[in-house]
Amino acid sequence: MLELLAPAGSMEALRAAVQNGANAVYLGCGSFNARQGAKNFTPQMLPEAVKYCHVRGVAVHLTLNTLVSDRETGDVCALIRHAASSGVDAFIVQDLHVVQLCRQIAPDVPIHGSTQMTVHSLPGVLMCAAWGMKRVVLSRELGRDEIHYICQNSPIEIEVFAHGALCMCYSGQCYLSAAIGGRSGNRGKCAQPCRQSYGFGRWENKYPLSLKDNCLVSYLKELENMGVASLKLEGRMKRPEYVAAVTGVYRKALDTGAVTRDMMQTLTSAFNRQGFTDGYYTGRTGQGMFGIREDRYDDAKWLQQARQSYETAENSLVPVTFVAEITAGGAYLTVTDPEGRSCRVAGPRPEAARTTPLTEEALTERLGKTGGTPYLCAGVQANIDDGLTLSAAAINALRRDALSQLTALRGRREKPVLHRPQKTAHFDGRREHPALTVQVTSREQVTERLLKMKPEVLYVPLHILALDPVFCHELNRRVPVAAVLPRIVHDSEMNRLKEDLQLVRKMGVKDALVGNLGLLLPVREAGLKIRGDFGLNLYNSGSVNLMRELELKSATLSFEMTLPQIRDVSKAVPCEIFAYGRLPLMVTENCLIRSRTGSCTCNLSTGKLMDKTGAEFPIIKDGDKCRSILLNGKKLNWLDRQEDLSRLGLWAVRLYFTTENAKEVDQVLSAYRDRVPFDPGACTRGLYLRGLE
Repeated sequence: MLELLAPAGSMEALRAAVQNGANAVYLGCGSFNARQGAKNFTPQMLPEAVKYCHVRGVAVHLTLNTLVSDRETGDVCALIRHAASSGVDAFIVQDLHVVQLCRQIAPDVPIHGSTQMTVHSLPGVLMCAAWGMKRVVLSRELGRDEIHYICQNSPIEIEVFAHGALCMCYSGQCYLSAAIGGRSGNRGKCAQPCRQSYGFGRWENKYPLSLKDNCLVSYLKELENMGVASLKLEGRMKRPEYVAAVTGVYRKALDTGAVTRDMMQTLTSAFNRQGFTDGYYTGRTGQGMFGIREDRYDDAKWLQQARQSYETAENSLVPVTFVAEITAGGAYLTVTDPEGRSCRVAGPRPEAARTTPLTEEALTERLGKTGGTPYLCAGVQANIDDGLTLSAAAINALRRDALSQLTALRGRREKPVLHRPQKTAHFDGRREHPALTVQVTSREQVTERLLKMKPEVLYVPLHILALDPVFCHELNRRVPVAAVLPRIVHDSEMNRLKEDLQLVRKMGVKDALVGNLGLLLPVREAGLKIRGDFGLNLYNSGSVNLMRELELKSATLSFEMTLPQIRDVSKAVPCEIFAYGRLPLMVTENCLIRSRTGSCTCNLSTGKLMDKTGAEFPIIKDGDKCRSILLNGKKLNWLDRQEDLSRLGLWAVRLYFTTENAKEVDQVLSAYRDRVPFDPGACTRGLYLRGLE
């Protein structure tokens, strides 16, 4: 049976989800969750919230889906311990180090890989399974065939987003909010700049980054037949009435297999952005997927109906059976829940009937009055001696006592097995001046000056190397070359990627730069060494240490870290950071060029978005696929402060060329050599100095 997983951004929203038929809820506690703008739950509230859900047969998944700094490790360990003691049923995790901590501290609590891990292929799912995860939440950009393929081959459960807001960027790979205002989506504080207006080349009152909400309510049976384990509804930032309405509609659709016009109207009234979209699931991407929230007027009737579903009465959610024994020696009632838990209570001794003796029908009717409780009477077995009677008050008291004891039993969980986490090892970094690495995105950028500088590694896109064996061989003869893999590679694209990897390996390329977990296995199978890119979101010592266990040759630290964090992080493998370039802020499945013109010309042209402040964001193609990368308008530049970078223990600093032509590449290389002063009009120091909120 498909699990219906609903959001709970507050205690009221939690009740709304449970009373409207959710099988499970997901919620945040404290500051380590991706929706810090929601009310969320305090550590003091968490045990009561879990008990409320467990009594009603609903599981609780705790979101720990943000990146965690070294200084926060102690706090996240305390939260893991407290949540496990409170009885949560699963942890939803992004940070690889937090995955380790959950396994070490509370090994019996299942771990679910968050959509923030950007898992969108079977190899990514297999990596998560190898790390002990029991479930993975897939990226929302996958189509029905891709989901089906993963479900049929996955050793662990698969969860998909069925309804709610869609990010323009692949989750876990968006740095736009952090770059603009220091509010990182990877740290739970996204300011949603994708919902703002932009123009192409100049500002316009258009919304090319704002997608309609996802809606898969018409495909639930299909998803179940595929083998999907859980349907997730988005909305921890939305109000309880929204949670009630959407959960109720999806519950009804699951139970009846039908979707009516009234159900769709309820979803539309709850929230929409000029309608809904199923574009990723059905493969109909493009302009029809975009929309904005226009109607801000609340329908009082709809709001009242939504509130009534969880405020006015307790819905009967848990079927129970009663066994009553009414004998001359006493009255006893046993209640049993679907999981086999039983409670037996005793009442007053029955009396001899003066007129009408107690019948099985009368007793069944009285015991069936479970209104106002979470329970539904599913059956009564009565053993009544002849000629006895028991007052209605006594029968009611028996029922109340039995259900009260059952409630206490259902809300109780065995004390979890908890351990102390292992101490995170610290590895010192390099003391010498960091080496130079260079990354290009086009063949034109590989200039003679660049080759004469002999960078430690030259990162070149895989498709460029595979397209021209002579060029690849010549490059590799002059400098060490690493093939840059796209961050996004769907299963349908994996065979082509593997062929290209085998091809460049035969040409002498030994390394590959990898920015997604799903590409670690294919690269290793191809016989290349792995260098970790920024897309792995390495933000703390534990995650860098894990790269050593995975035998990575080097790793790129997150550009959302500050210089002190970079300095102090464990250097278990040689580490590098960006020192120059337009940072990649988004990678999108929807081609931004096609969204503008209606036809894809990204092979022939690039473009740029401009916001209302005049800030520009260039658009380039992601490798040779029709996906877009949105770049920062200002270039990160630390060329004049190389001494500061040399004190961070780094193996290398990287120059990243994107929109530059050959002449501009040579100018930057000269600036690196001569340490040309910083131009604040065209450049930025990034987050290395100012950090995140």
